[in-house]
Amino acid sequence: MEATGPLIVQSDKTLLLEVDHERAEDCRRAIAPFAELERAPEHIHTYRVTPLGLWNARAAGHDAEQVVDALVTYSRYPVPQALLVDVAETMARYGRLSLVKHPAHGLVLQTTDRPVLEEVLRSKRIKPLVGARVDEDTVLVHPSERGQIKQALLRLGWPAEDLAGYVDGEAHPIELREDGWQLRPYQRQAVDGFWHGGSGVVVLPCGAGKTLVGAGAMATAKATTLILVTNTVSARQWKAELVRRTSLTEDEIGEYSGARKEIRPVTIATYQVLTTKRKGVYPHLELFDSRDWGLIVYDEVHLLPAPVFKFTADLQARRRLGLTATLVREDGRESDVFSLIGPKRFDAPWKEIEAQGYIAPADCVEVRVDLTESERLAYAMAEPEERYRFCATTDSKRRVTEALVRRHAGQQTLVIGQYIDQLDELGEQLGAPVIKGETSNAQREKLFNAFRAGELGVLVVSKVANFSVDLPEATVAIQVSGTFGSRQEEAQRLGRVLRPKADGHEARFYSVVARDTVDQDFAAHRQRFLAEQGYAYRIVDAGDLLAAGEPGEAAGEERYGV
Repeated sequence: MEATGPLIVQSDKTLLLEVDHERAEDCRRAIAPFAELERAPEHIHTYRVTPLGLWNARAAGHDAEQVVDALVTYSRYPVPQALLVDVAETMARYGRLSLVKHPAHGLVLQTTDRPVLEEVLRSKRIKPLVGARVDEDTVLVHPSERGQIKQALLRLGWPAEDLAGYVDGEAHPIELREDGWQLRPYQRQAVDGFWHGGSGVVVLPCGAGKTLVGAGAMATAKATTLILVTNTVSARQWKAELVRRTSLTEDEIGEYSGARKEIRPVTIATYQVLTTKRKGVYPHLELFDSRDWGLIVYDEVHLLPAPVFKFTADLQARRRLGLTATLVREDGRESDVFSLIGPKRFDAPWKEIEAQGYIAPADCVEVRVDLTESERLAYAMAEPEERYRFCATTDSKRRVTEALVRRHAGQQTLVIGQYIDQLDELGEQLGAPVIKGETSNAQREKLFNAFRAGELGVLVVSKVANFSVDLPEATVAIQVSGTFGSRQEEAQRLGRVLRPKADGHEARFYSVVARDTVDQDFAAHRQRFLAEQGYAYRIVDAGDLLAAGEPGEAAGEERYGV
């Protein structure tokens, strides 16, 4: 066979895509609905076909024939026959079991394949979740177990299709203003994909307007809406954006947080207040039952706390929209998002949105510093659990950070880290305010507003600013320490500088890393997700950087993708 296709399909279910091939873009679009991108260095991108990816595709309306056709059409060599069989059989597992509303019995689990039902009913996970047998192909399910049974069935390898429908909830008029703006084409696609599917997750890069997708979904639902967010600052940003972009007034939007307990037709609540436990109970769970919600929006759904996963089981009758920049979870619970919120309904590659001009291009630079001889010895003798903090807070990083801030004087710069004492010291040396957990919400908003207005050129922030903080003016981010090897945190931090710049300026993302330590190992893991999105890190030696001009001009620079 003539070698013409851009794709190499391997029997271990990996797909290798030659990026420079003339048909590579068409191929990428064809495999994106079912294949998960694992690695994206410069020339060959690696995808993997997984059961969850195939079930996501099946839930989105793609069948095995389309998947097989995509693989065969673009493959350079004959596709392994065993893989094609496995694709067809894996996708055929989705929908043999379904949750439906029975006219006489309410919620039931029914099957088109009786042996499958017999198999799952013998599982210890399933028995407590079901009731009496209605007939040979149908069994009762208590409505409160709708989410739990979907979770359990997914783990058994028999994902159930949820056809039980949704209550409309209490109607409430919501329209998009669209005076001088309109949803971007990909945002409209995301809203339509979500609404057609009923519930599910929309994945968009930081800065690509996930809040506007939420507003579009609300305007489509025209119903009371509960929005769950990561923090109070995010809650107030959501409120401001909804007032600006929709027909909603301030009085129609309530904030349910540590500071306020307002329940309105649109209520924005923090995960933190919902998961506050007192005397063994969650007193704020009544919020879920306080109104007949027509839509529930989960911002940063990849962070969904374990208790909220559990509560979600009682909300399966409501339409649910998850918004995130990455479905990566370090605890591997992506399947819980699938079963409890819904399948992925829309996913746009970061580089594609960048190419359309909706997010800024970014230059990612890893600056490697050396520990001093005394630090190296102390590091070697430190307890394993103390080593990351030790090397992540080395004084060498302070000197490099100060140099980088000086180099980008006049550009809005964020210094981001994990350890408060390190951030306090940097704030003092740079003459910049520090935003951390103990900073009051009023003070946070004041500092963020000053940064947005250009009154502050440098802001030092802890991980409280990782999520849902809109700082479109930020052009430079300098990361000095992180939450170990968290990929989603790396993505969120880069996202702080990806908002499009009025002058078209390129964003800069520096990660300052201690060489030959666990800091370097964690950095490699953290960067994986962004490399998967096509961002390559340039590695620069701190000594060369301090001695030379622009990063990249220094001798010995390397460039790589993970």
